[in-house]
Amino acid sequence: MDPQTQQSRRAELYGLLGDLPPRDRPISARTVCVEQRDGYTLERLVLDLNGEEAVPAYFVKPVGAGENLPAVIFSHSHGGYYSLGKDELLHGNSYMPGRPYAEELAARGYAVLCVDHWLFGERHGVAESALFKRWLWRGKCMWGMMVYDSLRAMDYLTSRPEVDSSRIAALGMSMGSTMSWWLSALDERIRVCVDICCLTDFDTLADTPDIDGHGIFYFVPSLLKHFSTTDINALIAPRPHLATAGRYDKLTPLSGLFKVDDALRKAYAEMGAADNWRLDLYDVAHLETPEMRRDILDFLEEHV
Repeated sequence: MDPQTQQSRRAELYGLLGDLPPRDRPISARTVCVEQRDGYTLERLVLDLNGEEAVPAYFVKPVGAGENLPAVIFSHSHGGYYSLGKDELLHGNSYMPGRPYAEELAARGYAVLCVDHWLFGERHGVAESALFKRWLWRGKCMWGMMVYDSLRAMDYLTSRPEVDSSRIAALGMSMGSTMSWWLSALDERIRVCVDICCLTDFDTLADTPDIDGHGIFYFVPSLLKHFSTTDINALIAPRPHLATAGRYDKLTPLSGLFKVDDALRKAYAEMGAADNWRLDLYDVAHLETPEMRRDILDFLEEHV
C-alpha cells in the first residue's frame, strides 16, 4: 500500500469513530505530585485532552534521566478491573504476573506515559453499558472516545522535553493491545507496535460464541463494512510490529490469527520490510508469560 493510500485509509478509519472533539484543541497538563520510587521517577498528572473530562495519567522516567529518552505509550487492559486503570503500569495485573512494566521499562531507559481511559481508574463511576448507550444516542462511539484520548496523549508525550519523539513505542495487553494497534495504525509517530494477547480477527470472531467475551466498548458501528483487522494493521506497515498471542485464548480465535498473519506477511514483504512483522504464539490462554515478556523487551530494544 503506498503512503498516499495509507493516509486516505487512516482518515476513513478515524471517520468511523463517531463524533469526536476537535483534533487540534489545546492540551494542558497539571502536575499533582512527583514521587521518587525504586529505579524511577513517577509524575502524577491530570491532563486536559478532550475538553469533557479530566484525564489522570502517570509519566514515568528513569532516575536521573536526561533528554532524548525513548518512550512507550502504555495502554492498560480491561478485564473488568475498572478501579485499576493506569495503576496496571505500576502494579501489574493477574494476567500480567511479571515485574510491573513501570519498573521493567524504566530499568531499560524508557520514559512511559499511561492514562486512565474512560470508565477506568480515577475516571471510574459510570457503568460501561450506560455510557455506551448514552453516547450512541448522541452519535459517539465509546472506542472512538478512548482512541481519541490516546491520540491526544501522544500529542502530550511528544511535547515532553525528555522524550525523543522519533523513538516511541505503543504497548499494551488485552484492551491495551487493541488500543496499541489501533493507535499505531492511526498515528505514524508510533515507531514500534507491540500488542499482547488481543490481535483478534473481527470476521472470525463474529462467527463464534466468544464474541461476547469482548466488552461492549470494543465495537465500532459499521466497521466491518469498511475494514478488517488486517486492513487496520496494514496501516502500521512497514513499521516494526510484534503481536504475541496465546494458542488457547478464546478472545483471539487461532484460525483468525493465522488469517491475519498470512495477510500481514504479504503486506510487509510487498513493502520490503518482511522482518518487521512478527506473530509469536505461546501455549497459554489470555496470559502474559515470562517467555513472552523477554521476547517483548528484546523486540523493543532492537527496534526503538
